[in-house]
Amino acid sequence: MSRLPTLFISHGSPAFAIDPGKAGLALTALGQSLPRPKAILIVSPHWMTQEPRVAITPQPETVHDFGGFAPALYELQYPAPGAPDVAMRAIALLREAGYPAEPDAEWGLDHGAWVPMLYLYPQADVPVFQVSLPARLDGDRAYAFGQALAPLAAEGVLIVGSGSLTHNLHEVRFDAPDAPGEAYVTEFSDWIQRVVSARDHDRLRQLMALAPHARRAHPTAEHLWPLLVAAGAAGQQVAAERIDGGIRHGVLSMNGYVFGGVAAAI
Repeated sequence: MSRLPTLFISHGSPAFAIDPGKAGLALTALGQSLPRPKAILIVSPHWMTQEPRVAITPQPETVHDFGGFAPALYELQYPAPGAPDVAMRAIALLREAGYPAEPDAEWGLDHGAWVPMLYLYPQADVPVFQVSLPARLDGDRAYAFGQALAPLAAEGVLIVGSGSLTHNLHEVRFDAPDAPGEAYVTEFSDWIQRVVSARDHDRLRQLMALAPHARRAHPTAEHLWPLLVAAGAAGQQVAAERIDGGIRHGVLSMNGYVFGGVAAAI
């Protein structure tokens, strides 16, 4: 198998699990186009630790780490197996890069992991494990974290950063999933598209300082760092394809990216 691409996925609201919209359909099509990975490594802002931890659970629990949503959400399960052997390889790579990574025998799959996986691999038949997002990150550090994990992409592992291209919870219209997108969301997303398309990873790492409306799009940046992790794991030399997910709830851009391209991986 050739080197797999790396992905950035916007997981939006937990309601994404039962309301696929444009993004769900796009992820399903993507999963059908990708070569079958040996395992999937997911970094999500819903598992953040001071230092990296890597889940070695053989059968990860589906974690419903949210409240106040439709009862049907809490019945959903994503019973994919874990990947303890690959997880130990991830630990070794992180330690080689200077991170004091440790195994975690209890962590399952938070909603930033299992919700998009419902669409990407709906049969839950590909092993999945999570690597925690370090708590003290900026653009450069998130990118470097992805670089440390990069060798796994050549070993049959699909590296996925799951976050949200925009994430201002103060403005989310949960009562209006199809509300028109705010102008600032489009302007921010378009800037990301231009920079990613140009393979300008230097500017991408500085996006919180350079992108228009960055602080409104991300009052806190933890949902944006998985984009940098995915870009760092891919490297500046590869092209990227946008996953067009549209805008939900007025302010949640559901766009994502395939770094490396599907065509290059087949």
